[in-house]
Amino acid sequence: MRMVRGGEDTFLELKVKLSNTEKIAQEIVALANTGGGVIVFGVNDQMRVEGLDDAEGVQEELVRICREEIEPAIVPLIDRIAFDSGRRIVALDVEGRRRPYRTRDGRYYMRFGAEKREASREELSALMDDARPLNYENVPVMGASASDIDEAHLWSYLREFEGDAFDSAREANYPTGDVLRRDLLLAASREGDVVPTVAGLLLFGRDERVHELVPRSNLVAARFAGETTQSEVIERVTLAGNLHTLYEAALRFISKYADLWETRPRRNFQGTEATEAALVARSNYHRGAVSEAVANALIHRDLALRDIPTRVHIFDRSIEIINARRTVGFAPLAQKAIRYGIPQRLNPQLAAIFYSPAYGLALTHGGLPELLRAARTFSGQPAELRAFNDEFRLRLHGA
Repeated sequence: MRMVRGGEDTFLELKVKLSNTEKIAQEIVALANTGGGVIVFGVNDQMRVEGLDDAEGVQEELVRICREEIEPAIVPLIDRIAFDSGRRIVALDVEGRRRPYRTRDGRYYMRFGAEKREASREELSALMDDARPLNYENVPVMGASASDIDEAHLWSYLREFEGDAFDSAREANYPTGDVLRRDLLLAASREGDVVPTVAGLLLFGRDERVHELVPRSNLVAARFAGETTQSEVIERVTLAGNLHTLYEAALRFISKYADLWETRPRRNFQGTEATEAALVARSNYHRGAVSEAVANALIHRDLALRDIPTRVHIFDRSIEIINARRTVGFAPLAQKAIRYGIPQRLNPQLAAIFYSPAYGLALTHGGLPELLRAARTFSGQPAELRAFNDEFRLRLHGA
């Protein structure tokens, strides 16, 4: 009652009764995303206790809302309080241990003072920064719709499953939005519209819309005239688009300044011995190692981290790929584990589709262990792995 007499604020909401379950779910989500709080039922905005006719029914409905209307589900802490006057109220204590939370229709809310409102893109990113973003790939992209999907690419992927899953989708005459949401789990439903998730847009989105809606997915590639980023920049470009486009564009840029080989070339494969020259010769790299390095960077990016773009730096004798990756809880133990083939995937659904032959890319397999082995065999120098300041750095040495 001391809380109630203080009036509504960021952590307290007063309700006369439970009448609109959709709005109650939004209030719970807002409190959970803002650090927790209490909703008291049976008290009006003037802080007068009016009581509830069916306190037990309110409690049961709150349990259902927390379990079915909110993702991830919240375990409710509920108290029923009876007064000497016979009036009863119900208090729901909300904890936000697994935030961000969203309503069943994919909306994220936050509380500001005594009011709630839907979280902006920047506020949602800040929420993701507060937690280990294992589910960021499943977050619906604000402002996106099914029209932002490249249908030719999507149905080309689905057609590879002809005779099984594709046939059932075709017979049901599913539109693109329903296939994304029901079959591939790459979209959410919001007010009757289909909203692609981060994974859905990155995998099958139209290039220009991916750039507009998820600008942090862009890749910056640069060629330096030396061995450090302090050297003169020969060329720097920003690559944008879905993952298929980014992968192929990154390999084209690398091939522009380096030679990619399946096996190590002979030292005198051009008929001459290496000599001192005014121009540095193009370095040679194992094609599979470079391919896997680029793929690894694209699918394991920590997209919840802001202001850390993925970069590809090409030097005279090495290539460095820098990726946003939260280092808290990752380095150094997980960094050692991935050398032994133990995956540390942030985006498992995205990775599964990207590596599927149906996605249309000719990729190498074996992950980071195979990359390290191939790079060392080809160049005679081990690849370097480092993780610090929320960045994962991989450097391949040329031959």
